Amino acid sequence: MSPRTKAALARCMKSPSVIVGGFIIISFAFAALFAPWLAPHDPQEQDLLATLLPPAFMHGGDPRYVFGTDTLGRCILSRLLHGARVALGVAALAATGACVLGTSLALLAGYVGGWVDWVISRLVDIWMAFPPVVLALILLVGLGAGVDKVILAIILIDWTRFCRVIRAEVLVVSRRDYVAAARLQGFSHMATVAKEVFPAVLPLMLTLLSIEMGIAVIVEAIMSFVGMSVQADMPAWGVMIADARQTMVPAPFGVLVPVAAIFLTVLAFNLLGDGLRRALDPRLVTTRVAL
Repeated sequence: MSPRTKAALARCMKSPSVIVGGFIIISFAFAALFAPWLAPHDPQEQDLLATLLPPAFMHGGDPRYVFGTDTLGRCILSRLLHGARVALGVAALAATGACVLGTSLALLAGYVGGWVDWVISRLVDIWMAFPPVVLALILLVGLGAGVDKVILAIILIDWTRFCRVIRAEVLVVSRRDYVAAARLQGFSHMATVAKEVFPAVLPLMLTLLSIEMGIAVIVEAIMSFVGMSVQADMPAWGVMIADARQTMVPAPFGVLVPVAAIFLTVLAFNLLGDGLRRALDPRLVTTRVAL
């Protein structure tokens, strides 16, 4: 491990945003991975004699159901843990796919320039003219419902976010003296991009990737809420909100618990992305040292 990498990791470990965001994300990931063992009940198990129970710490609660039960007597905690598997799975796969596609086109457009940059930029402009949620619904109507279709729809929509932002950074980096020096030393275009341009835009890419994961969690929740993601009988945070919306006045925890989970997950991804950018971007590190 190079000294520069060690210094970057040390800065990450000292960043409160990275620590807090990373801890929340790791906690949710752990809960999602081991949901079958951590969940106190089967997420589909119904107890019709214990419907709409409040959380165990409230009056009338049952210790068997920590966060209470829904309209069918299903354990909210168990459904929350299994729903995390869907949310984080979609977040990881969709955000990574959008990142790979958008960053690849951004590197190509920003480094090559000319008509290649013009074509890619116009494609981004046209694609971003459509409202994202409406475009996602149109794609899902054409592709069909399903988690895999939600992942594909997010990739096809949000690659433009990476492409536009990272392209602007590549345009600046590709005109730096050290990039010209690499070309004079005989580096191929591919080697120059891989060794000089890409490392310079990596902090920005990681920031966008973290933010995109949070967005993917929200999009999946919206799609599952309207029945375009998982099946209606599968546990997902959006499905939990949809099931509990009719009884949210007498039993608000059926809605509040999955909403809180979505809020914490998105907040954690945003904190992590902001912390990584501040810790890894050499310009921000230099600015803080100078001050």
